[in-house]
Amino acid sequence: MELTNKIAVVTGAGSGIGRASSLKLAQNGATVVLVDYNKETGEETLKLIKEQGGEGIFFQADVSKSEDVQNYVNKALEVYGQIDIFFNNAGVIQRFAPFTTVEESEFDRIMDINVKGVFLGLKYVLKVMEEQGSGSIINTASTAGIRPEHSVAVYSASKHAVIGLTKGAALEYANKGIRINALCPGGVQTALTAGVADQFAEGGYIPEEISTMRIGRYAEPNELAEMVAFLASDKASYMTGSVVLVDGGLTL
Repeated sequence: MELTNKIAVVTGAGSGIGRASSLKLAQNGATVVLVDYNKETGEETLKLIKEQGGEGIFFQADVSKSEDVQNYVNKALEVYGQIDIFFNNAGVIQRFAPFTTVEESEFDRIMDINVKGVFLGLKYVLKVMEEQGSGSIINTASTAGIRPEHSVAVYSASKHAVIGLTKGAALEYANKGIRINALCPGGVQTALTAGVADQFAEGGYIPEEISTMRIGRYAEPNELAEMVAFLASDKASYMTGSVVLVDGGLTL
């Protein structure tokens, strides 16, 4: 997939799917603006990109803060003058817990990062892409946005909201040269999902597929990155408002 001369912005670029996707986009020729709250891991991703001959910069930001989002968008424009690809990926997972034990602060944390962060990213990047008359946006949702998982109702709600934002924005911008799609991973081997099985066990509820997923294993981050690169490229030129499951059959 040819992404030469494309400028990509990736949030949550310091680890997991964000890191793998940043590396994949760079391998395909894109210059990458890496955004993460964690400065150390974000700079590690930048180092990996440069070691493989790629180009990019790192910008530290909290995606739930409007000023930070505007700043990373402005930095991308200041340095590179355009944004062609936006992987709106930063997110957090809820600790598995019975519904009535979830604190209001936990609800706010999940919604601020997973929903408000995606909304703000869309809000400010879409302004840039509309002026350009082109762009591809990929929002990270989840299988939990399709089929709720037990004991993570707030997380499931947040990912349903990401799908709603994706479809609503895609509808508005379909005839403006901008494609907006949602990626729905299932079980992925990342730091974010480490310990999920143990949390299920603590709660006394273990879905039969949690240990291996239906396909027989968890996904590797690079397998999600391949789909991100595809959706970012002209090979997906007729896809917008799509909710793309890459879940090893989890939702079957």
